[in-house]
Amino acid sequence: MATSEYADFFWESSEGLKLHARDYAGAADRPAILCLPGLTRNARDFEPVAEAFAGQWRVLALDFRGRGESDYAKESDSYVPLTYVADVLALVDELKLDKVVAIGTSLGGIVTTLIALQRPDLFAGVVLNDIGPVIESEGLERIRDHVGHGRSFPTWMHAARALRDSSQAIYPDYAIEDWLALAKRLMCVGNNGRIAYDYDMKIAEPFSDPAAAEAVDLWPAFEALGGRPGLVLRGELSDLFSPVTFAAMGTRLAGFDCVTVPRVGHAPTLAEPEAQAAIARLLGRVLAA
Repeated sequence: MATSEYADFFWESSEGLKLHARDYAGAADRPAILCLPGLTRNARDFEPVAEAFAGQWRVLALDFRGRGESDYAKESDSYVPLTYVADVLALVDELKLDKVVAIGTSLGGIVTTLIALQRPDLFAGVVLNDIGPVIESEGLERIRDHVGHGRSFPTWMHAARALRDSSQAIYPDYAIEDWLALAKRLMCVGNNGRIAYDYDMKIAEPFSDPAAAEAVDLWPAFEALGGRPGLVLRGELSDLFSPVTFAAMGTRLAGFDCVTVPRVGHAPTLAEPEAQAAIARLLGRVLAA
């Protein structure tokens, strides 16, 4: 039976940052589900996954450094994928996790692929949520325009309405209660009593150089995930992950299913029925492997 109850787990990075994960208990004879969030997201982003699968599966939902309840880094140049890889592997080693099923949203999917290059036997299964080896410039520019500006709001309803105004093209069918729920995953109440995004604004600094993303060929890292049960989700309206790249991944990643989540952009929240059904099928394949 699924459960939304969790314990807070903390571990340390190599330089002593205190990092946080939500640990939802589950069956010890199955691989843990390891949830890696997007650039500005946090462990709360995976509440729909925990509500659907925790109890049957152990679910570990991480806050990358600089997000949620994890410490902020002293230097912004550590807010890069290879550092997140080291942080995640420190958690894997501390918990002695031999096998995991990774669910990586956007940045979390890139971190997943880089882990596969270092620990190819770690993953019993993989879910990539709206991310591929070719990242569309339109989506990147939209994200750069919104990240790191430090906006704050007096009430949760103000926050929800602002989120709706900036992101209605991503979730066109959302009602105000949906925007309110999303705001409470993305934001928190600060020390000054105002509501603000729950991340260090300095995460935008390494991300601000367009040339850096274009200089890296990510196909070898993504192809390292092939040969095991896998799933690629694409939001039908995504501006970051094109249909062309999505189709190419279906051809080049052996063992991966490709599923379109209708009427959402970047990125599906994983509460969508199509996403949850696809994840359930993937987990069934992991058990049968």
